[in-house]
Amino acid sequence: MSTYDSLHRQCRTLESLFDTKLTTYARLASSITRNHDDLEASGSSERWRDLESEVDELLEKLQEINDQLSALSNDAENPPSQSMLRAIQRHREVYLDYARELRRTKGNVKAALDQANLLNGVRNDIDAYKSSAADSLLAERGHIDSSHRMTDDMISQAYETRAEFARQRTTISGINARMQGVLSSMPGINSLLSMIKTRRRRDAVIVGCVIGLCTVLLFMYIF
Repeated sequence: MSTYDSLHRQCRTLESLFDTKLTTYARLASSITRNHDDLEASGSSERWRDLESEVDELLEKLQEINDQLSALSNDAENPPSQSMLRAIQRHREVYLDYARELRRTKGNVKAALDQANLLNGVRNDIDAYKSSAADSLLAERGHIDSSHRMTDDMISQAYETRAEFARQRTTISGINARMQGVLSSMPGINSLLSMIKTRRRRDAVIVGCVIGLCTVLLFMYIF
């Protein structure tokens, strides 16, 4: 039964190694479940893939050894002893337990990764929305600042126009004052102006009378 002994030792070695790898794999799954950080940045996703490949390979080897042990248990020419049959049965049960545990752990890891990726996607969407909203607010603030500058320019122009009008009013007032001063300092000019105005009124009256007389004579001539 040297073949059995060799397979038995290989099976025990694979079981011990698989148990260690599966424990590490389960611990990683628990860490991923608790922490929803960026898996690619932290390297958890890569470690998960490497460990999964290792445990899958170990489970396949363990299955091969168990299949060979099962073949030995059905050997009619060299039937194994009862202790060997119990050991072979125990190895088969351990293998099935490991396979179930691996399937369960894989499901937990996949669910944790899916949840973490979903949360990362939501965070990225929120960050993108915040960035877009900030850009919109900055653009709106720029428009408001531009409007304020235009308003300030218009107010400044209005103040300058008012100041110019004030300067022109002062200038005109000064000219009027000087004219009044000139007229008051030369009484003869006032008399001359009065005479000119009187003569203009007299001439207007004479012209009006002549026009009226001509009109009356014209009507008398016609009728």
